[in-house]
Amino acid sequence: MVLQKTDKNLLTKKLKLKSKSFEVALADKQSVIIPLEFAKPFHEAGKKRIKVRALFDGKHIDFHAALKHEKTGTFRIYFSRAKQKELNLFPNDYFELQLFEDTSKYGVEPCEEFEAVMHSDYDAYTIFETLTPGKKRSIIYAIGRYKSSQTRIDKTLLFTENLKRGIFDQKLWLKEN
Repeated sequence: MVLQKTDKNLLTKKLKLKSKSFEVALADKQSVIIPLEFAKPFHEAGKKRIKVRALFDGKHIDFHAALKHEKTGTFRIYFSRAKQKELNLFPNDYFELQLFEDTSKYGVEPCEEFEAVMHSDYDAYTIFETLTPGKKRSIIYAIGRYKSSQTRIDKTLLFTENLKRGIFDQKLWLKEN
């Protein structure tokens, strides 16, 4: 079967961007410089948010990150100390990364509790969808940090009530007013 040019274009648009696995080290305490050959395809496709798999010593973690393009032309991602600790990584260690296109709706995966509350409250969901992508991610991260499922539900309910009351100050979203 011979594919016509238009068929090839359709196929490449449906394929998700994915890099080969490559070796890196920490650039400073909490970031990694991504080699140009691996970052360039994502940058050229306009992908500022990526999904990352970090591998070290038989362990791996997956996380979402912003692919930062610096004025110097280098690309960098934030790699928190918590992630380093999870992999038992030390500052001098080399480890592997692999980059993937982020296909998530918000640039981060929301916890089940957050999704359930948002699905049950259409008004709050509608207001939430009007927020900027960064504010959406911020609240999803904030609620996801709570360890207890009940606390995540309570904080999401509090957030939705505050949104519906017209509170748009991020500092007040998770506080009872």
